[in-house]
Amino acid sequence: MTEVMLIVGMTAVTFFIRYSLFAAAGRFYFPGWLSQALNYVPPAVLTAIIVPALLMPSGQQIELSLDNNYLIAGVLAMFIAWFSKNLLATIVLGMAIFGALQWL
Repeated sequence: MTEVMLIVGMTAVTFFIRYSLFAAAGRFYFPGWLSQALNYVPPAVLTAIIVPALLMPSGQQIELSLDNNYLIAGVLAMFIAWFSKNLLATIVLGMAIFGALQWL
């Protein structure tokens, strides 16, 4: 019963935090410079998450070698994204490349 209460509580907190932002959308307007700066938040957050995972897959030290399958697949996925401009193709081909490198 305690776990159910915990899950219901976490669901309620998550819902109200997100709903409050959606409910406030359109009622407040940010200055142009702040709106432009906020456009850079998602790429910055994704970069902060992905780059350490690519460079330090073991979490111990930076691995800049051809043995680092995470780095190779990530760089190839970057080129696929650059040329195709297609998110689904980037994800599918990047995962396929990573799977092939792990299998080899």
